[in-house]
Amino acid sequence: MPSDNLLFLYGNDEFAIARRLAEIQSRHDKDGMNTARLEARTVSDEELNNAVNAMPFLAEKRLVFLSAPSARTSAPAARQKLLDFLLAAPPSTLVVMYEMLETRDVKNHWLVKRAIKGDFKNEIFMMPRLKDMPGWIVAETKRQKGQMEPAAASRLAEMTGEETRVAAQEITKLLTYVDFARPVSVADVETVSIVSAQGDVFALVDALGSGDGKKAQKALHQLLENEDSFALWGMVIRQFRLLLQAKEILDGRGNRFDVQKTLGVHEFVAGKICDQSARFSLSALEKIYHRLLEMDEAAKTGEMPLDVALDAFVVGMAKKVRS
Repeated sequence: MPSDNLLFLYGNDEFAIARRLAEIQSRHDKDGMNTARLEARTVSDEELNNAVNAMPFLAEKRLVFLSAPSARTSAPAARQKLLDFLLAAPPSTLVVMYEMLETRDVKNHWLVKRAIKGDFKNEIFMMPRLKDMPGWIVAETKRQKGQMEPAAASRLAEMTGEETRVAAQEITKLLTYVDFARPVSVADVETVSIVSAQGDVFALVDALGSGDGKKAQKALHQLLENEDSFALWGMVIRQFRLLLQAKEILDGRGNRFDVQKTLGVHEFVAGKICDQSARFSLSALEKIYHRLLEMDEAAKTGEMPLDVALDAFVVGMAKKVRS
């Protein structure tokens, strides 16, 4: 029987994983008094032990969210030791591990293999394919207690691609725009679309790639004047995810058509991200993307406001490119 005290969430749909974590927290610890959020790469053995084995305060369950367990160690013996420790968590503690994994990495991942053997429960969250996004958008609109015409969903899918977080944020804006009084139409999507904002994000990345910190900050502040910081944050993460994926495709002797087909983006977007990815090395993009995910976690836990996180990211990036 799989352990009831250990759960592994994985996949490339960061938004779906974040939503699932929020659902778990809401069910077991709404006020967060019995929740520990830890990053496997940096947490000490003592901190991890204290978090897992502490007794819940005035509640039945204690939650421990452990991000990116694979980043803690690559040694098989050390990984086995970590897993044995987590499997031995007391019944009063629920440990939830979560990790971003691309499709190609799922099959051979050490934790996925152990979950398949039945050692603990697991849930997979993969982003929908581009052809499935209109249906996803309609379903998400219903989840948000609204309605959207099929044609409008298709148009929005063209703008957001496969990024579920960006799509969900746009749906929220659209439903607010129509005041939940009628189905969202194509005209509504065209009026409240992220097309102009996406273009400004391209300009922001162009400035970062050239090391023009002043121009990058100006582009960021213009975006913040017109866009919700959560929506903008999702767009920045999406952009660097696309750049990283495009770089891998191009380094593997792919071309712009391969990028467009594989990533499920518009021809114009594919061209832009191919051009922009040429300004960065693969290792640089990997570091940037992981840094964004770390900042995203800090923002979610209240350690850093999103607008401050964005500003710090832009300033840091500009300095690195200049140096």
